[in-house]
Amino acid sequence: MREFRWEMMTNDQNRLMTQAGAGTPAGNLLRRYWQPAALSEELAGKRPVRPVRLLGQDLVLFKDENGRLGLIDRDCPHRGADLAYGRLEGGGIRCLFHGWVFDVDGKCLETPAEPVGSRLCDRVSTTSYPVVERSGIIFAYLGDGEPPAFPALDCFVAPDSHVFAFKGLIECNWLQALEVGIDPAHASFLHRFFEDDDPGDSYGRQFRSESADSEIPMTAVLRDFACPAIGVEKSDTGLRITASRRLDDARTHIRVTNLLFPQAFVIPMSAEMTITQWHVPVDDTNCYWFAIFTSFSAEMQKDEMRRQRLELYTLPDYRPRVGRHNDYGYDTAEQERQTYTGMGFDINVHDQWAVESQGPIQDRTREHLGTTDKAIVAYRKMLLAEIRKAAAGERVFLELTDGQAAAITGPATIDGIGLTETIDDYWRVADQRRRDAAPWVDPQAAALAE
Repeated sequence: MREFRWEMMTNDQNRLMTQAGAGTPAGNLLRRYWQPAALSEELAGKRPVRPVRLLGQDLVLFKDENGRLGLIDRDCPHRGADLAYGRLEGGGIRCLFHGWVFDVDGKCLETPAEPVGSRLCDRVSTTSYPVVERSGIIFAYLGDGEPPAFPALDCFVAPDSHVFAFKGLIECNWLQALEVGIDPAHASFLHRFFEDDDPGDSYGRQFRSESADSEIPMTAVLRDFACPAIGVEKSDTGLRITASRRLDDARTHIRVTNLLFPQAFVIPMSAEMTITQWHVPVDDTNCYWFAIFTSFSAEMQKDEMRRQRLELYTLPDYRPRVGRHNDYGYDTAEQERQTYTGMGFDINVHDQWAVESQGPIQDRTREHLGTTDKAIVAYRKMLLAEIRKAAAGERVFLELTDGQAAAITGPATIDGIGLTETIDDYWRVADQRRRDAAPWVDPQAAALAE
């Protein structure tokens, strides 16, 4: 087998890919796409206002008295006071400093301290950004011009009863947080459990159910077969990544995951549930993961999903209870007998440790990549190419028109065990079977996904 080689990255390349602020090349690219800004539930209280820091910009998200969503710059254009503390009245959000009111379009509606007849209000506005609610997440568009259309992905097509959204803070750069999700080999080590749980208790827990079409827990496969054959190919959504583990002469385990460009992945959670997860820059050294869990069978048990996740994250900022501040819960006795990491049984903690331990912004000039990193290499090449296209003013990948968006469906993602001789067909058949049985999947869209 030919040795895998990848040219070591330069400091300039690393900065080019990781910096997401306004005016940076990667920041300009990311602003060509809808970005998760908040969970819908964050505006569910009596005062639906949330400060949002997104791609290095400070914004305020709110609902006006008529329920309209608005996202505007956080600093009042009068003298820079913080609009996140504003009053929801007068058709918009009112600054506490001098009572100026701005609506969801950034238009100034009132300057009540000015003399009667003043036209100052007509000359003042603040920047507003398009926002739209999809599957429990409020997405924002920070770019210029018209935003792209949403693709007909499973997570957006499924009804509210079959989706659940959540998020969590990670204290490092968005790129290294994303890359852990397109690295199939790490799960056999970082997420190794020395004992398998009862699959009947696996609801809502990653890697704890049985692989599809088997009675073998995912944890057993990952633990006992630590050297997968990894395949990477370009797809309609970015990259399709396969990890195959040959169990014996007759059977092979295959896990199919996807890179959803520019900064999300789609992975199987169980035989019936998938996860679509974005890694969204707060700034260059912090990011949020936003996930939509999609069920292909029963309605989502949202209260249970939320309860499980609030055991690990605190409100209102969705900060992890276990992290660098308490050594990620590291326990040497647990590491000896129960888990590979000694950091508990929630894989989010494992991933958080891995990517935060690389530093606020990973220095990629010091890494030595191997064959298992081929998806990361393919993604970096794609990212750099699209950054160059954006800088040249060209249309970028998945910057979709309404007509194009309807054809971007799925994507297929599965963790299952099939016959070795037909494993390349198995995952497609298994995905189609799941779609055929789903109560919400349109047959025509399912055919396009296949």
